Amino acid sequence: MKIVAAKKILKANDQLAAENRASFDAAGVFAVNLVGSPGCGKTTLLEALFGQAGLAGRLPTAVIEGDIAGSIDAQRMDAIGVPVVQINTEGACHLDASMIAAAAADLLREEGEKGTRGQGDKGTRGGPARIVSSSPPLPFSPSPSSPATRHPPPATSLLVIENVGNLVCTAGFDLGERLRIVVLSVSEGDDKLVKYPAIFQSSHALVVTKIDLLAHTNFRVQRVVDDMKRLAPSAPVFQVCALRGEGIPALADWVLERAAARSEVPSPLGRGLG
Repeated sequence: MKIVAAKKILKANDQLAAENRASFDAAGVFAVNLVGSPGCGKTTLLEALFGQAGLAGRLPTAVIEGDIAGSIDAQRMDAIGVPVVQINTEGACHLDASMIAAAAADLLREEGEKGTRGQGDKGTRGGPARIVSSSPPLPFSPSPSSPATRHPPPATSLLVIENVGNLVCTAGFDLGERLRIVVLSVSEGDDKLVKYPAIFQSSHALVVTKIDLLAHTNFRVQRVVDDMKRLAPSAPVFQVCALRGEGIPALADWVLERAAARSEVPSPLGRGLG
């Protein structure tokens, strides 16, 4: 019986993630890994972030959706005109760098094939679900052979990876992103940073969603701010109500600032990211 140590698996993932990051950098793509629990509001946050109060008209965007099954979130992105590819992990509780490499290539291929299929052809096909979008394609072509760049050129497009809903497994896997944002909803409670420190410690920012529910819970915003300051001192905390658009402009501005200065975005843990 052969036993493979977890450290070897993570090392192999980190190597591929570094290749993804180099490919994205060379192509002018700023990749963001969006993590959080199921139901914390990640997809609703993206819908608001890509709207007029956020990034609309400011930077071309695309999304890779990660779920154990189904394509509900990808369909929501497609409905607002964002190019998207759905990854179904079929039981795995997180995405990994190899999945992202394949999905990024698939996203480019899907966008390139739209012209020959016509815009009326929307739906899913065999394998991981693919949603065909009617929006313009992203100007990038990730390649594992792209050279690493210490000072990447300015980002010309944004790729958001909505990870599988999970606060545990997603913490250990670098996907090749330049930015990791963790989402926490008011309805989850204010103790999650104490219970699941790794995911918050490895994130560049925290977005507290559903703040319109504050009056109906015992959620203490200041506790969360203090805990995040302890775990990731340089990470900002954004308070957002995505359905009302509250807090979206500030978050969008910050993402754009990070994209413009992406070579200066370090990993809070100093491993893999940045």
